Amino acid sequence: MPASTLAADPMRPQFHLLPARNWMNDPNGPVYFNGQYHMFFQYNPQGPTWGNMSWNHAVSNDMLHWSHLQLALTPTPDGPDSFGVFSGSALQVGKRVYFVYTGTKVSTAKLATIRDGQDRIQESQCLAWSDDPQLIKWTKNPQPVVPLPPEGMKITGFRDPSVWKQGDWYYMTIGAGVAKIGGCVLLYRSKDLNAWEYMHPLSSGLWNGKPASNPCDSGEMWECPEFFALDGGHVLIYSTEGKVFWQSGVLDQVTMKFQSFKTGLLDLDAFYAPKTQLDAHGRRILWGWIPERRPEAAMREAGWSGMMSLARVMNLDKDGSLRLRVLPESRHLRAGAVPKQQSATGARAVLKGASGEVICSGVKGKSFELTLASNSAELLHISYSSVEHRLNVAGHEVALEPTDEPRIHIFVDGSVIESIVSERVGYTSRFYYSAKTAPDITASVKGEGQITAWKISPITGNRLTTPASQV
Repeated sequence: MPASTLAADPMRPQFHLLPARNWMNDPNGPVYFNGQYHMFFQYNPQGPTWGNMSWNHAVSNDMLHWSHLQLALTPTPDGPDSFGVFSGSALQVGKRVYFVYTGTKVSTAKLATIRDGQDRIQESQCLAWSDDPQLIKWTKNPQPVVPLPPEGMKITGFRDPSVWKQGDWYYMTIGAGVAKIGGCVLLYRSKDLNAWEYMHPLSSGLWNGKPASNPCDSGEMWECPEFFALDGGHVLIYSTEGKVFWQSGVLDQVTMKFQSFKTGLLDLDAFYAPKTQLDAHGRRILWGWIPERRPEAAMREAGWSGMMSLARVMNLDKDGSLRLRVLPESRHLRAGAVPKQQSATGARAVLKGASGEVICSGVKGKSFELTLASNSAELLHISYSSVEHRLNVAGHEVALEPTDEPRIHIFVDGSVIESIVSERVGYTSRFYYSAKTAPDITASVKGEGQITAWKISPITGNRLTTPASQV
């Protein structure tokens, strides 16, 4: 599909990261290295639907403006990743950066780890490294570093490694599950990133009892786990049943056993398979895949599919409750205030061309309702109950802590609405239309809420998230 056709698509975002064309999904191995932010992500170089899994590569100075580089990893014929290079993470050791990732190949039913009725794909954990200051050139270890799951487990999946250094050891989590029991996160350790020893499950859950061809749909498998220290505690995130969960608690540094005290959701809708990284200031940054909510035929017609979420900053309260904020530096994208129209019942602001930022602030004990609409079609409705001190977000109840203020931070971009609700949870949704131009979106508040809105500057001039010379 010509770049001009892609660039003319009004539903393509103007300030979210996505490739110029084709399918993308999970963020992989985000890392701050040599003064730049590197984002790798699952990518199909051959089309706008899932397949031919490779790692694409984008680079940024500020986590807002991006340029695409060449593919970082592609399948190696007859190698352990010949069927696809799947998700993983990055780790800097000195001047070298390592990838740990899941390689897949066609194998036997006995060795298959993906239990989907065909039982022919074997997953193993692989290693690659780069000594290139720009992380363009990569060398793969020809053999997996973790070729098989733990012996004796009736595994439902075995993928998405995440690695960190702690003391004298490297530790790695891998997403997995046990048939008819539930999903889990497996913990390994190594002295050299090559020879790995299985320790024990770091955390596990219960299958919902509903058989599914994909065990992730039923909680029988947890994927894309990540475990990290945060504000005096530890946090585990993982994806299952179409949602992303977090747990916070305490890690015993001697036994490496994790005790979870609190849990919740990271986002309420179109957000999956997230990864985190530390930025230049030591903040824990969360990235997630925003999938499409339209048929494959529409993706093929559009020539692209999926995008990266905006960067979210993570923190833990003293009681272990998770907090999320939009990256504060995103304010640099603002291109002037949107005029606000005040009335006796509330206020409204119009985001031209389905692009802009809105903050709706309320006061505890005073109810309000916030609506986003396009041509009288409601896209989002949020209400705050002063009696219960909770928000209803498109039918999802969000209980607030006693100290929380009711506040919603929203970005609208082409065909996505990305929101952070009182710093407690995200709500990301998609909307589509048939018009050749993006519609205006009206944000209106009734009751005791206040809204402020801004125009947003596109990060490129052609909606392709990358310089035209690289398209």
